[in-house]
Amino acid sequence: MAVSACVALMACGCGPEKTKEDADAKPSHPSASTRANEPLATPSASAGTEKPSATPTGSQPAPRTKERAIQRYEQYLHALGHEDIGTVCEVAGPGAKKAEDQGFGPCTSTYVIVFQMISPAQKKALQTATVDPQRIAVRTPDKIEMPLEAVRASATFSESDLGSYTLEYLGNDYYITDGT
Repeated sequence: MAVSACVALMACGCGPEKTKEDADAKPSHPSASTRANEPLATPSASAGTEKPSATPTGSQPAPRTKERAIQRYEQYLHALGHEDIGTVCEVAGPGAKKAEDQGFGPCTSTYVIVFQMISPAQKKALQTATVDPQRIAVRTPDKIEMPLEAVRASATFSESDLGSYTLEYLGNDYYITDGT
């Protein structure tokens, strides 16, 4: 039951917290002078055969599609399985901010607890988990529900283990904003 409470808490409230140092050290968009100094990308011999990146490149927003929402949620699931706190907190950012505003700790410390509550078999299963597009609910192009039943993995998960999530398109990509 403790896992359920912690995971539910994380689903509705974990995300990236930006420290002053982060804001000072990493501008969100490169300046024109920075871009001018970067080398231009050249296509590789295997161009067209590589899997697209899980994150949008440059300052271009991610597509506002059901497929992108699924890709983003799978990115979160895989990061959860790999204990990749940076990616987990980035994707779950807005939900994390809600929980932190309600008195819970920052995502980076709270998800460390969640990682300890997931069994090794479940972590391994999350690393390759996929989402069944037929089982998700597109409420609007900006709001997509990812029920637990949509997760396809080699281990079994219950609502108390993983739960269901809402992803919303906020600004430039989909983010987890709520969970049960």
